[in-house]
Amino acid sequence: MKGVILAGGRATRLRPLTWVTNKHLLPIYNKPMIYYPLESMQRANIQDVLITSSAEHLPHFINLLKAGKDFQLKLSYAIQEDAGGGIAQAISLAEDFAAGQKILVCLGDNIFTHNLTSAVRDFEKQLKGAKVFTKRMPTENKQYGVVELNNHGKVLSIEEKPENPKSDLAQTGIYMYDIQVYDFIRKLKPSGRNELEVTDLNNCYVKQGTMTCEIMEGWWADAGTSFDELLRANNLVAELIKSGKH
Repeated sequence: MKGVILAGGRATRLRPLTWVTNKHLLPIYNKPMIYYPLESMQRANIQDVLITSSAEHLPHFINLLKAGKDFQLKLSYAIQEDAGGGIAQAISLAEDFAAGQKILVCLGDNIFTHNLTSAVRDFEKQLKGAKVFTKRMPTENKQYGVVELNNHGKVLSIEEKPENPKSDLAQTGIYMYDIQVYDFIRKLKPSGRNELEVTDLNNCYVKQGTMTCEIMEGWWADAGTSFDELLRANNLVAELIKSGKH
């Protein structure tokens, strides 16, 4: 399996911090934000990783990470020409890189303690389908996609920011896909905000009956969504390091 880290977007919610740099290069305690998804992939035994970002910011990532030797990874890079094209559009850039292999996708601002190793190993054996990673969140928190499961753990629906959530399982920015993903993306239509939405992509697999779900352990932070989440991620990582568990 190959890895894909999405590090594009305009990051308007973090301005003025992001007027002159990409949000995934902002510090989380003692490291740039992009280090954390890279380290998560390394722990999961992913060896080849593609980083996508804008033409403006991609040279900054190359200058920082180079070929990936410091992470024992082989890094590749792809330009997302339309920074507002959406997550699914960014995933489509991995088609040539993946070369028929399944992919593990992480949004570059998702920071978490959950170990992906067993999920990667199991998904590599799976014939087809996708997997979404979720985290239990208060149901009154309506800023995330919500995943509904049946009693056997099968994904019944994924709704983006519903008024009446059907569960407390928030869709995080970690996904696994088989090679069908690119055909599904080609068939997607832009949403009301003119983006190819990842929830619409994931629902293609839900409709097919091949979407699975893993509930994450430990903590998870969506560090790029607000100043409060950025601060929370810094504090969580600081506590982890000071406790000697990292």
